[in-house]
Parts: sequence; structure tokens; C-alpha cells
Amino acid sequence: MPRVVPLTPPFAPEAERALARWMPPGAAVPPIALFRTIAKHEALGAAMLELGRFMLGRQCAIGLREREIVIDRVCARCDCEYEWGVHVVAFGAAAGLSEAEIAATHAPGVAAVWGEREAALVELVDQLHDSGHVGDALWQRLARHFDERQRLELLVLCGWYHVIAYFANGAGVERESWARRFPERADGAARPAAAGDAR
Repeated sequence: MPRVVPLTPPFAPEAERALARWMPPGAAVPPIALFRTIAKHEALGAAMLELGRFMLGRQCAIGLREREIVIDRVCARCDCEYEWGVHVVAFGAAAGLSEAEIAATHAPGVAAVWGEREAALVELVDQLHDSGHVGDALWQRLARHFDERQRLELLVLCGWYHVIAYFANGAGVERESWARRFPERADGAARPAAAGDAR
């Protein structure tokens, strides 16, 4: 059972309007549990919505593929199967992520499937997750591929999906039936990726 029971239909008019703002236009699924949980706190949801729309919208200077690599990696490092699985299904194909690349977002270390640009993104997520800092050498590598505005957005994107992961994990948001599961490890138990693990 979730720790915070999400809203269920029929929704009150104000909740209906809030959920319509969260869901993408023409969505093939009803409002997801994450959004129905956020909607239980109207003022908080309104504040979160603006940043969420920016990060996933056209104003964001980060390309779809790069954005999704970062989001999936953050969710994997935070052990947030809920949001990882939703993003893999909702955006993985559009972002051009192969099955090997999707699995690599959850794999320990920087997998060999990534090119230099993508590997830098994975390392960015890992360094921020592990230390809260970005090393000078990595920052310079990122600068070869991303301009200053994009690098600032990448920092916020990493932090924003920590917020989402903490919210989903902390509130016990239950997995969507159609969402992907974390890749299984050899011992049969899925676990979050760790930068220091052996590859």
C-alpha cells in the first residue's frame, strides 16, 4: 500500500484541472499515480509544475536523448524504479535509447555503450549523487559538448529528478502496471547502480 493514497476518480473539478496540466496532451493513459499523489497538495503541486514543465518542455536547451539519459540515471541511482520505469516507456523510444543503453542507465559504473558525450552525462549524475560536487576535469569535458546554459540546466535536471525520486520513494507511490522494471542482476535481485561497483 502507498504511504500517501493518491487521488482516485471521480476527481473534484480543481483536481481534474491540476491533473490535466500535469499530463501531456493526448496522453494514452489516465493520470499517473505520481501526479495523483502530488495533486493532494495543491500549492506544492502548482510550484512543482512550473519547473517540471520547463525541464521537459521546449524551453529546455538539453536535447531529448541527453535529458532522458540523465533522468534515467538519476532515478536508477536513487533506486526509484517508479520514475525510471515510467520514463523508459514514455520517452525511451523517442529519445532513441536502445535496450542496451536503457540497461546501462541502471548498470554500475560507466558502461561501454556510451560515447564520450553520453559518458560525461552519466559521470555527472554519479559525481553529484555521490558527493554533491562536480570535479574540474569532468566540468571541462562537459564544456566540450554543452554550452554554459546547458550545463546549468543539467545541474538543475539532476537535482529535480532527485526531488521526484525522493517524493515517489518516500510517499510509496506504487508502480504503474505498464511501466518497466529495473533490469535483473545475475542474483535475481534488482538494486540501484553504484558508481564504485565493478563494471
